Amino acid sequence: AVDYMTRFGFDASKLPRNLSLVLGTASVTPLQMASAFSIFANGGYRIQPYIVKQILDDKGNVLAEAQPVTAGDENLRVIDPRNAYLMDSMMHDVVRRGTATRALQLKRGDLAGKTGTTNDFVDAWFCGYQPTLVGVAWIGFDQPKKLGNGETGGSAALPIWIGYMGKALKNVPESIMPTPEGLVTV
Repeated sequence: AVDYMTRFGFDASKLPRNLSLVLGTASVTPLQMASAFSIFANGGYRIQPYIVKQILDDKGNVLAEAQPVTAGDENLRVIDPRNAYLMDSMMHDVVRRGTATRALQLKRGDLAGKTGTTNDFVDAWFCGYQPTLVGVAWIGFDQPKKLGNGETGGSAALPIWIGYMGKALKNVPESIMPTPEGLVTV
């Protein structure tokens, strides 16, 4: 599992080497999670996420601009497109019928993601995406302590994500990942 997780950009030396790893006990950053979730969003390619797309001066001149690599280069493929599609399908169900149904208020059929809550409500997060944009909302304290009873990813972090994605996807057309060869829908 640790070796496989390195495909998603996680540092193997920082991952726990025990069975609790499958429950999400590794400490990772929101940016690392965005990078990992982008692989599901784009069909299996690992790309480097960026936070700031462009910096302009007061006259509108571009001072700096991200130069992102576009998914599609087979050298960047880290998982089979069928696996990416199946994970994408499962995370669409999290939005359609699971812990992230509040995201349906955005009235989009192309949203997918996963909520998360750590033991004793210490952290709450939502990692979600649309095929062209990944966003992660995390809530917690610098020095870990309980957020409060019931402060889950779906109740605390998801509304932040919805607020951001509602604006970021305002004029972005919906897109759905096509079914890759080798899979059938039944």
